[in-house]
Amino acid sequence: MTERWTPASWRQRPAKHIPNDYPDMEALARVEGELRRMPPLVFAGEARRLKSKLADVAAGKAFLLQGGDCAESFKEFSADNIRDTFRLILQMAVVLTFAGGKPVVKVARMAGQFAKPRSEPIETIDGVTLPSYRGDNINGMEFEPAARAPDPERLLRAYSQSASTLNLLRAFAGGGYADLHNIHRWTLGFVDGSPQGARYRELTDKISEALTFMGAIGVTPESHPDLHRVEVFTSHEALLLGFEEAMTRVDSTTGDWYDVSAHLLWIGERTRQLDGAHIEFMRGIRNPIGLKVGPTLEPEELIRLIDALNPEGEPGRLTLYGRFGADKIAARLPRLMEATRREGRSVVWAIDPMHGNTLKANNGYKTRPFDRILSEVRGFIEIAEAEGVHPGGVHLEMTGQNVTECLGGARALSEGDLGDRYHTHCDPRLNGEQALELAFLVAEKLKAERQAVGREAAE
Repeated sequence: MTERWTPASWRQRPAKHIPNDYPDMEALARVEGELRRMPPLVFAGEARRLKSKLADVAAGKAFLLQGGDCAESFKEFSADNIRDTFRLILQMAVVLTFAGGKPVVKVARMAGQFAKPRSEPIETIDGVTLPSYRGDNINGMEFEPAARAPDPERLLRAYSQSASTLNLLRAFAGGGYADLHNIHRWTLGFVDGSPQGARYRELTDKISEALTFMGAIGVTPESHPDLHRVEVFTSHEALLLGFEEAMTRVDSTTGDWYDVSAHLLWIGERTRQLDGAHIEFMRGIRNPIGLKVGPTLEPEELIRLIDALNPEGEPGRLTLYGRFGADKIAARLPRLMEATRREGRSVVWAIDPMHGNTLKANNGYKTRPFDRILSEVRGFIEIAEAEGVHPGGVHLEMTGQNVTECLGGARALSEGDLGDRYHTHCDPRLNGEQALELAFLVAEKLKAERQAVGREAAE
Protein backbone atom coordinates (compact mmCIF):
# COMPACT_ATOMS: atom_id res chain seq x y z
CA MET A 1 0.00 0.00 0.00
CA THR A 2 3.02 2.30 -0.13
CA GLU A 3 3.12 2.68 -3.93
CA ARG A 4 1.80 5.81 -5.62
CA TRP A 5 -1.98 5.99 -5.92
CA THR A 6 -3.88 7.19 -8.98
CA PRO A 7 -7.59 6.91 -9.79
CA ALA A 8 -6.64 4.09 -12.19
CA SER A 9 -4.14 2.19 -10.01
CA TRP A 10 -6.90 -0.24 -8.99
CA ARG A 11 -6.68 -1.71 -12.51
CA GLN A 12 -3.42 -3.43 -11.53
CA ARG A 13 -5.14 -5.38 -8.72
CA PRO A 14 -7.52 -8.35 -8.73
CA ALA A 15 -11.08 -7.00 -9.10
CA LYS A 16 -14.00 -9.10 -7.89
CA HIS A 17 -17.65 -8.66 -8.92
CA ILE A 18 -16.85 -6.20 -11.70
CA PRO A 19 -18.29 -7.51 -14.99
CA ASN A 20 -15.60 -8.26 -17.57
CA ASP A 21 -17.96 -9.71 -20.16
CA TYR A 22 -19.14 -6.53 -21.89
CA PRO A 23 -19.74 -7.49 -25.54
CA ASP A 24 -18.04 -4.27 -26.70
CA MET A 25 -15.15 -3.13 -24.49
CA GLU A 26 -14.51 -0.15 -26.77
CA ALA A 27 -18.06 1.07 -26.11
CA LEU A 28 -17.41 0.75 -22.36
CA ALA A 29 -14.24 2.85 -22.66
CA ARG A 30 -16.16 5.46 -24.67
CA VAL A 31 -18.90 5.69 -22.03
CA GLU A 32 -16.32 6.02 -19.23
CA GLY A 33 -14.73 8.84 -21.26
CA GLU A 34 -18.12 10.58 -21.47
CA LEU A 35 -18.57 10.24 -17.72
CA ARG A 36 -15.21 11.91 -17.10
CA ARG A 37 -16.60 15.01 -18.83
CA MET A 38 -19.87 15.03 -16.87
CA PRO A 39 -20.44 17.55 -14.06
CA PRO A 40 -19.94 16.29 -10.51
CA LEU A 41 -22.98 14.86 -8.76
CA VAL A 42 -21.78 16.11 -5.36
CA PHE A 43 -19.06 18.53 -4.25
CA ALA A 44 -15.89 17.92 -2.27
CA GLY A 45 -16.89 20.47 0.35
CA GLU A 46 -20.10 18.54 1.03
CA ALA A 47 -18.12 15.31 1.48
CA ARG A 48 -15.81 17.08 3.94
CA ARG A 49 -18.83 18.34 5.87
CA LEU A 50 -20.22 14.81 6.13
CA LYS A 51 -16.82 13.62 7.35
CA SER A 52 -16.89 16.23 10.13
CA LYS A 53 -20.37 15.06 11.14
CA LEU A 54 -19.23 11.44 11.17
CA ALA A 55 -16.34 12.49 13.42
CA ASP A 56 -19.05 13.58 15.89
CA VAL A 57 -20.65 10.15 15.52
CA ALA A 58 -17.31 8.47 16.27
CA ALA A 59 -17.04 10.61 19.42
CA GLY A 60 -20.56 9.65 20.57
CA LYS A 61 -21.94 13.14 19.94
CA ALA A 62 -24.26 12.18 17.05
CA PHE A 63 -25.99 9.15 15.52
CA LEU A 64 -25.86 7.87 11.93
CA LEU A 65 -29.07 6.93 10.10
CA GLN A 66 -28.30 5.46 6.68
CA GLY A 67 -31.02 3.90 4.58
CA GLY A 68 -32.72 3.47 1.26
CA ASP A 69 -33.30 0.96 -1.52
CA CYS A 70 -31.31 -2.24 -1.77
CA ALA A 71 -30.87 -1.35 -5.46
CA GLU A 72 -32.37 1.59 -7.32
CA SER A 73 -34.08 0.79 -10.60
CA PHE A 74 -34.98 2.58 -13.78
CA LYS A 75 -38.52 1.19 -13.74
CA GLU A 76 -39.47 2.40 -10.24
CA PHE A 77 -37.87 5.84 -10.60
CA SER A 78 -40.45 8.47 -9.64
CA ALA A 79 -40.74 11.64 -7.60
CA ASP A 80 -43.27 9.96 -5.29
CA ASN A 81 -40.93 7.08 -4.43
CA ILE A 82 -38.05 9.47 -3.71
CA ARG A 83 -40.31 11.65 -1.57
CA ASP A 84 -41.68 8.73 0.42
CA THR A 85 -38.24 7.35 1.28
CA PHE A 86 -36.95 10.82 2.15
CA ARG A 87 -40.00 11.36 4.35
CA LEU A 88 -39.36 8.04 6.11
CA ILE A 89 -35.77 9.13 6.82
CA LEU A 90 -37.14 12.37 8.33
CA GLN A 91 -39.63 10.45 10.50
CA MET A 92 -36.99 8.08 11.80
CA ALA A 93 -34.55 10.92 12.44
CA VAL A 94 -37.14 12.79 14.50
CA VAL A 95 -37.80 9.71 16.63
CA LEU A 96 -34.07 9.11 17.17
CA THR A 97 -33.22 12.76 17.88
CA PHE A 98 -36.05 13.28 20.36
CA ALA A 99 -35.24 10.17 22.41
CA GLY A 100 -31.48 10.09 22.05
CA GLY A 101 -30.88 13.79 22.53
CA LYS A 102 -28.26 13.74 19.76
CA PRO A 103 -28.16 15.12 16.22
CA VAL A 104 -28.88 12.49 13.58
CA VAL A 105 -26.65 12.39 10.51
CA LYS A 106 -28.91 11.47 7.59
CA VAL A 107 -27.32 9.50 4.73
CA ALA A 108 -29.51 8.08 1.95
CA ARG A 109 -28.77 4.94 -0.06
CA MET A 110 -29.96 6.90 -3.09
CA ALA A 111 -28.74 8.67 -6.22
CA GLY A 112 -26.29 5.94 -7.22
CA GLN A 113 -27.09 2.63 -5.46
CA PHE A 114 -27.65 0.53 -8.58
CA ALA A 115 -25.07 -2.27 -8.82
CA LYS A 116 -25.15 -5.32 -6.55
CA PRO A 117 -22.61 -8.14 -6.19
CA ARG A 118 -24.25 -11.53 -6.64
CA SER A 119 -23.45 -14.84 -5.03
CA GLU A 120 -23.61 -16.64 -8.39
CA PRO A 121 -22.55 -15.16 -11.76
CA ILE A 122 -25.20 -17.17 -13.62
CA GLU A 123 -28.72 -18.46 -13.03
CA THR A 124 -30.67 -21.28 -14.66
CA ILE A 125 -34.44 -21.32 -15.22
CA ASP A 126 -36.20 -24.18 -17.03
CA GLY A 127 -32.89 -25.43 -18.39
CA VAL A 128 -31.82 -22.02 -19.74
CA THR A 129 -28.67 -20.47 -18.24
CA LEU A 130 -27.99 -16.72 -18.42
CA PRO A 131 -25.82 -14.18 -16.56
CA SER A 132 -27.30 -13.08 -13.22
CA TYR A 133 -28.99 -9.69 -12.91
CA ARG A 134 -26.40 -7.32 -11.40
CA GLY A 135 -28.28 -4.05 -11.18
CA ASP A 136 -29.88 -1.68 -13.67
CA ASN A 137 -26.62 0.13 -14.41
CA ILE A 138 -25.18 -3.17 -15.71
CA ASN A 139 -27.99 -5.29 -17.19
CA GLY A 140 -31.73 -5.91 -17.09
CA MET A 141 -33.93 -8.11 -14.89
CA GLU A 142 -35.77 -9.71 -17.82
CA PHE A 143 -34.66 -13.31 -18.24
CA GLU A 144 -33.57 -13.09 -21.85
CA PRO A 145 -30.11 -12.97 -23.47
CA ALA A 146 -30.32 -9.38 -24.74
CA ALA A 147 -31.39 -7.98 -21.36
CA ARG A 148 -28.77 -9.91 -19.36
CA ALA A 149 -25.84 -8.77 -21.52
CA PRO A 150 -23.91 -5.92 -19.81
CA ASP A 151 -24.64 -2.64 -21.58
CA PRO A 152 -22.37 0.38 -20.95
CA GLU A 153 -25.09 2.82 -22.02
CA ARG A 154 -26.84 1.93 -18.77
CA LEU A 155 -24.08 3.78 -16.90
CA LEU A 156 -25.09 7.03 -18.58
CA ARG A 157 -28.74 6.46 -17.73
CA ALA A 158 -27.78 5.73 -14.10
CA TYR A 159 -25.78 8.96 -13.97
CA SER A 160 -28.76 10.91 -15.32
CA GLN A 161 -31.19 9.32 -12.85
CA SER A 162 -28.77 9.99 -9.98
CA ALA A 163 -28.58 13.66 -10.96
CA SER A 164 -32.37 13.93 -11.05
CA THR A 165 -32.70 12.15 -7.70
CA LEU A 166 -30.16 14.50 -6.12
CA ASN A 167 -31.97 17.56 -7.48
CA LEU A 168 -35.21 16.39 -5.89
CA LEU A 169 -33.54 15.48 -2.58
CA ARG A 170 -31.93 18.93 -2.39
CA ALA A 171 -35.29 20.56 -3.12
CA PHE A 172 -37.06 18.55 -0.41
CA ALA A 173 -34.26 19.14 2.10
CA GLY A 174 -33.93 22.89 1.58
CA GLY A 175 -37.25 24.03 0.14
CA GLY A 176 -39.46 23.84 3.22
CA TYR A 177 -40.74 20.26 2.98
CA ALA A 178 -38.39 19.26 5.79
CA ASP A 179 -39.49 22.13 8.05
CA LEU A 180 -40.15 20.69 11.51
CA HIS A 181 -43.44 22.58 11.56
CA ASN A 182 -44.62 20.13 8.88
CA ILE A 183 -43.96 17.15 11.10
CA HIS A 184 -47.63 16.05 11.23
CA ARG A 185 -47.76 16.04 7.42
CA TRP A 186 -44.97 13.48 7.17
CA THR A 187 -47.16 10.61 8.34
CA LEU A 188 -47.41 8.03 5.60
CA GLY A 189 -50.95 6.83 4.98
CA PHE A 190 -50.42 3.16 5.83
CA VAL A 191 -48.36 4.07 8.92
CA ASP A 192 -51.02 6.50 10.10
CA GLY A 193 -53.44 3.67 10.87
CA SER A 194 -50.91 1.42 12.58
CA PRO A 195 -49.63 1.07 16.17
CA GLN A 196 -46.45 2.85 15.08
CA GLY A 197 -48.57 5.67 13.68
CA ALA A 198 -50.13 6.21 17.09
CA ARG A 199 -46.70 6.35 18.76
CA TYR A 200 -45.45 8.72 16.09
CA ARG A 201 -48.44 11.07 16.51
CA GLU A 202 -47.86 11.17 20.26
CA LEU A 203 -44.25 12.14 19.72
CA THR A 204 -45.05 14.76 17.06
CA ASP A 205 -47.61 16.34 19.40
CA LYS A 206 -44.83 16.84 21.97
CA ILE A 207 -42.52 18.33 19.35
CA SER A 208 -45.27 20.63 18.08
CA GLU A 209 -45.84 21.91 21.60
CA ALA A 210 -42.13 22.58 21.94
CA LEU A 211 -42.09 24.44 18.61
CA THR A 212 -45.04 26.57 19.72
CA PHE A 213 -43.15 27.52 22.86
CA MET A 214 -39.99 28.27 20.90
CA GLY A 215 -41.94 30.43 18.48
CA ALA A 216 -43.41 32.37 21.39
CA ILE A 217 -39.91 33.31 22.57
CA GLY A 218 -38.72 34.22 19.08
CA VAL A 219 -37.11 30.99 17.87
CA THR A 220 -38.67 30.66 14.40
CA PRO A 221 -37.61 29.37 10.97
CA GLU A 222 -36.92 32.98 10.04
CA SER A 223 -34.54 33.54 12.96
CA HIS A 224 -33.13 29.99 12.93
CA PRO A 225 -33.12 28.64 9.33
CA ASP A 226 -32.09 25.16 10.45
CA LEU A 227 -35.70 24.64 11.59
CA HIS A 228 -36.72 25.07 7.94
CA ARG A 229 -34.27 22.65 6.32
CA VAL A 230 -32.19 19.53 6.86
CA GLU A 231 -28.94 18.18 5.48
CA VAL A 232 -29.11 14.84 3.72
CA PHE A 233 -26.14 13.13 2.12
CA THR A 234 -25.94 10.34 -0.47
CA SER A 235 -24.10 7.02 -0.52
CA HIS A 236 -23.69 3.84 -2.50
CA GLU A 237 -21.45 0.79 -2.73
CA ALA A 238 -18.39 1.56 -4.86
CA LEU A 239 -18.64 -1.64 -6.88
CA LEU A 240 -18.15 -0.57 -10.52
CA LEU A 241 -14.70 0.96 -10.23
CA GLY A 242 -14.60 2.09 -13.86
CA PHE A 243 -17.57 4.35 -13.15
CA GLU A 244 -16.07 5.53 -9.85
CA GLU A 245 -12.72 6.27 -11.51
CA ALA A 246 -14.47 8.35 -14.16
CA MET A 247 -16.24 10.35 -11.43
CA THR A 248 -13.06 11.01 -9.43
CA ARG A 249 -11.73 14.57 -9.71
CA VAL A 250 -9.11 16.81 -8.09
CA ASP A 251 -10.65 19.27 -5.64
CA SER A 252 -9.53 22.76 -6.60
CA THR A 253 -9.57 23.89 -2.95
CA THR A 254 -7.35 21.21 -1.43
CA GLY A 255 -5.73 19.43 -4.35
CA ASP A 256 -7.05 16.10 -3.06
CA TRP A 257 -8.90 13.47 -5.06
CA TYR A 258 -12.65 13.08 -4.40
CA ASP A 259 -15.13 10.66 -5.91
CA VAL A 260 -17.93 13.07 -6.81
CA SER A 261 -20.53 10.34 -7.52
CA ALA A 262 -21.63 10.38 -3.84
CA HIS A 263 -20.73 11.89 -0.50
CA LEU A 264 -19.94 8.50 1.07
CA LEU A 265 -18.97 5.24 -0.62
CA TRP A 266 -18.51 1.84 0.94
CA ILE A 267 -16.75 -1.46 0.24
CA GLY A 268 -18.87 -4.58 0.44
CA GLU A 269 -18.26 -7.82 2.31
CA ARG A 270 -17.37 -9.61 -0.94
CA THR A 271 -14.81 -7.04 -2.18
CA ARG A 272 -12.75 -6.11 0.90
CA GLN A 273 -9.63 -8.12 0.00
CA LEU A 274 -6.57 -6.28 1.32
CA ASP A 275 -4.70 -6.71 -1.97
CA GLY A 276 -7.80 -6.17 -4.11
CA ALA A 277 -8.89 -3.44 -6.48
CA HIS A 278 -11.61 -1.99 -4.25
CA ILE A 279 -9.33 -1.36 -1.27
CA GLU A 280 -6.75 0.12 -3.64
CA PHE A 281 -9.24 2.57 -5.15
CA MET A 282 -10.87 3.61 -1.89
CA ARG A 283 -7.62 4.28 -0.04
CA GLY A 284 -6.85 7.19 -2.36
CA ILE A 285 -10.09 9.17 -2.39
CA ARG A 286 -10.69 11.65 0.43
CA ASN A 287 -14.44 11.06 0.83
CA PRO A 288 -15.72 9.49 4.02
CA ILE A 289 -15.84 5.77 3.26
CA GLY A 290 -17.39 2.64 4.73
CA LEU A 291 -16.44 -1.01 5.08
CA LYS A 292 -18.80 -3.94 5.56
CA VAL A 293 -17.58 -6.23 8.36
CA GLY A 294 -18.89 -9.79 8.47
CA PRO A 295 -18.58 -12.99 10.51
CA THR A 296 -15.49 -14.30 8.68
CA LEU A 297 -13.32 -11.28 9.51
CA GLU A 298 -10.64 -11.68 12.17
CA PRO A 299 -9.50 -8.79 14.41
CA GLU A 300 -5.96 -8.74 13.00
CA GLU A 301 -7.23 -8.44 9.43
CA LEU A 302 -9.66 -5.69 10.45
CA ILE A 303 -6.81 -3.62 11.90
CA ARG A 304 -4.81 -4.08 8.68
CA LEU A 305 -7.81 -2.93 6.62
CA ILE A 306 -8.31 0.11 8.85
CA ASP A 307 -4.66 1.05 8.52
CA ALA A 308 -4.82 0.69 4.73
CA LEU A 309 -7.94 2.84 4.40
CA ASN A 310 -7.30 5.38 7.15
CA PRO A 311 -3.56 5.41 7.89
CA GLU A 312 -3.70 8.90 9.40
CA GLY A 313 -6.48 7.95 11.83
CA GLU A 314 -8.69 10.79 10.58
CA PRO A 315 -11.93 10.98 12.64
CA GLY A 316 -15.03 10.47 10.48
CA ARG A 317 -13.06 8.98 7.60
CA LEU A 318 -14.05 5.32 8.12
CA THR A 319 -17.36 3.73 9.12
CA LEU A 320 -17.52 0.00 9.89
CA TYR A 321 -20.87 -1.66 9.17
CA GLY A 322 -21.32 -4.91 11.07
CA ARG A 323 -23.42 -7.46 9.15
CA PHE A 324 -23.37 -10.72 11.06
CA GLY A 325 -26.86 -12.10 11.52
CA ALA A 326 -28.76 -12.30 14.79
CA ASP A 327 -27.32 -15.77 15.48
CA LYS A 328 -23.66 -14.76 14.99
CA ILE A 329 -23.28 -11.23 16.32
CA ALA A 330 -22.68 -12.19 19.97
CA ALA A 331 -19.82 -14.51 19.03
CA ARG A 332 -18.12 -12.35 16.40
CA LEU A 333 -18.62 -8.63 17.08
CA PRO A 334 -17.10 -8.23 20.59
CA ARG A 335 -13.60 -9.27 19.47
CA LEU A 336 -13.67 -6.82 16.57
CA MET A 337 -14.88 -3.92 18.70
CA GLU A 338 -12.35 -4.76 21.38
CA ALA A 339 -9.57 -4.70 18.77
CA THR A 340 -10.44 -1.23 17.47
CA ARG A 341 -10.68 0.13 21.02
CA ARG A 342 -7.46 -1.58 22.16
CA GLU A 343 -5.50 -0.39 19.12
CA GLY A 344 -6.89 3.14 19.40
CA ARG A 345 -8.35 3.25 15.88
CA SER A 346 -10.84 6.04 15.21
CA VAL A 347 -13.86 4.51 13.47
CA VAL A 348 -17.63 4.81 13.44
CA TRP A 349 -19.27 1.53 14.41
CA ALA A 350 -22.69 0.99 12.80
CA ILE A 351 -24.88 -2.04 12.23
CA ASP A 352 -26.34 -3.42 9.00
CA PRO A 353 -28.93 -5.89 10.35
CA MET A 354 -30.32 -6.80 6.94
CA HIS A 355 -27.81 -8.96 5.05
CA GLY A 356 -27.03 -11.51 7.75
CA ASN A 357 -30.72 -12.29 8.31
CA THR A 358 -31.82 -13.22 4.80
CA LEU A 359 -33.58 -16.53 4.13
CA LYS A 360 -35.86 -18.14 1.57
CA ALA A 361 -39.48 -18.61 2.62
CA ASN A 362 -41.30 -21.87 1.97
CA ASN A 363 -43.11 -20.21 -0.95
CA GLY A 364 -39.81 -19.27 -2.63
CA TYR A 365 -39.61 -15.58 -1.73
CA LYS A 366 -36.33 -14.21 -0.41
CA THR A 367 -37.20 -12.48 2.87
CA ARG A 368 -35.92 -11.27 6.24
CA PRO A 369 -37.69 -11.89 9.57
CA PHE A 370 -38.21 -8.59 11.35
CA ASP A 371 -37.63 -10.11 14.79
CA ARG A 372 -34.13 -11.20 13.70
CA ILE A 373 -33.39 -7.68 12.43
CA LEU A 374 -34.52 -6.20 15.74
CA SER A 375 -32.47 -8.79 17.64
CA GLU A 376 -29.27 -7.92 15.77
CA VAL A 377 -29.76 -4.18 16.34
CA ARG A 378 -30.45 -4.77 20.02
CA GLY A 379 -27.37 -6.99 20.28
CA PHE A 380 -25.21 -4.41 18.53
CA ILE A 381 -26.10 -1.67 21.01
CA GLU A 382 -25.64 -3.93 24.03
CA ILE A 383 -22.27 -5.25 22.81
CA ALA A 384 -21.03 -1.75 22.01
CA GLU A 385 -21.92 -0.57 25.51
CA ALA A 386 -20.19 -3.59 27.05
CA GLU A 387 -17.03 -3.01 24.99
CA GLY A 388 -16.88 0.72 25.74
CA VAL A 389 -17.58 1.62 22.10
CA HIS A 390 -20.16 4.13 20.86
CA PRO A 391 -23.06 2.42 19.00
CA GLY A 392 -22.81 4.89 16.15
CA GLY A 393 -25.64 4.11 13.78
CA VAL A 394 -27.80 1.83 11.64
CA HIS A 395 -27.62 1.02 7.93
CA LEU A 396 -30.92 -0.25 6.52
CA GLU A 397 -32.41 -1.43 3.26
CA MET A 398 -35.83 0.20 3.43
CA THR A 399 -38.44 2.03 1.41
CA GLY A 400 -41.27 4.45 2.00
CA GLN A 401 -43.50 2.26 -0.15
CA ASN A 402 -46.03 -0.07 1.44
CA VAL A 403 -44.25 -3.26 0.44
CA THR A 404 -44.55 -6.77 1.91
CA GLU A 405 -40.99 -8.09 1.72
CA CYS A 406 -39.87 -8.67 5.33
CA LEU A 407 -41.77 -10.98 7.69
CA GLY A 408 -43.25 -9.74 10.96
CA GLY A 409 -43.54 -6.24 12.34
CA ALA A 410 -46.58 -4.58 13.90
CA ARG A 411 -48.89 -6.06 11.26
CA ALA A 412 -47.29 -9.51 11.65
CA LEU A 413 -46.68 -10.09 7.94
CA SER A 414 -46.65 -13.83 7.20
CA GLU A 415 -45.19 -15.85 4.34
CA GLY A 416 -48.61 -15.77 2.72
CA ASP A 417 -48.51 -11.95 2.68
CA LEU A 418 -45.18 -11.68 0.85
CA GLY A 419 -46.71 -11.92 -2.61
CA ASP A 420 -49.12 -9.03 -2.02
CA ARG A 421 -46.64 -6.21 -2.72
CA TYR A 422 -43.23 -7.79 -3.26
CA HIS A 423 -41.57 -5.21 -5.53
CA THR A 424 -37.86 -5.33 -4.75
CA HIS A 425 -35.36 -5.62 -7.62
CA CYS A 426 -32.88 -7.48 -5.45
CA ASP A 427 -33.14 -7.91 -1.65
CA PRO A 428 -36.16 -7.56 0.67
CA ARG A 429 -36.62 -4.12 2.28
CA LEU A 430 -38.29 -2.90 5.45
CA ASN A 431 -41.47 -0.98 4.73
CA GLY A 432 -42.18 2.36 6.41
CA GLU A 433 -44.03 0.83 9.34
CA GLN A 434 -41.30 -1.70 10.09
CA ALA A 435 -38.53 0.89 9.74
CA LEU A 436 -40.33 3.25 12.11
CA GLU A 437 -40.80 0.43 14.62
CA LEU A 438 -37.06 -0.24 14.49
CA ALA A 439 -36.38 3.49 15.01
CA PHE A 440 -38.46 3.43 18.18
CA LEU A 441 -36.49 0.43 19.47
CA VAL A 442 -33.16 2.18 18.84
CA ALA A 443 -34.53 5.40 20.34
CA GLU A 444 -35.49 3.61 23.54
CA LYS A 445 -31.98 2.15 23.79
CA LEU A 446 -30.38 5.55 23.17
CA LYS A 447 -32.64 7.18 25.73
CA ALA A 448 -31.69 4.58 28.35
CA GLU A 449 -28.01 5.17 27.56
CA ARG A 450 -28.44 8.94 27.85
CA GLN A 451 -30.23 8.61 31.18
CA ALA A 452 -27.54 6.25 32.52
CA VAL A 453 -24.83 8.75 31.58
CA GLY A 454 -26.82 11.51 33.29
CA ARG A 455 -27.12 9.47 36.48
CA GLU A 456 -23.37 8.76 36.51
CA ALA A 457 -22.61 12.46 36.04
CA ALA A 458 -24.96 13.37 38.91
CA GLU A 459 -23.25 10.89 41.22
